[in-house]
Amino acid sequence: MATLPSHSFAVDGKLKAQLLKLDPKTRLEQACDTEAMFRIKADDNPYQPDKVIAYTFKDPVYGKDWIEAPGAVFRSHGDWYRLSFKCHTGPQNLDVVALDYKIGEKISRESWGEYYLYD
Repeated sequence: MATLPSHSFAVDGKLKAQLLKLDPKTRLEQACDTEAMFRIKADDNPYQPDKVIAYTFKDPVYGKDWIEAPGAVFRSHGDWYRLSFKCHTGPQNLDVVALDYKIGEKISRESWGEYYLYD
């Protein structure tokens, strides 16, 4: 698991304005999905994610300022991979203050349709 002791991506004005239009639960999920994508890109691994989905294999569990997503996925270089993460945000669900994640195995292309995954 990779741990993020403080938020690593600064929410710029445009992204903040977009996120603030969302309900708090959706805002939390989007902030954490984005942070997971940035962290995986920044860490020492071959992945370059361009999409994270928190709910592909199992529904996430939500708290007021946290999400646990054991059934998440991410796309990198045209392939999908299993992902699980736990994420905590600040009070507005904008700034991520902690993130733990674990990358799982590659998802076979044959099963993409079953899970609504795409190129």
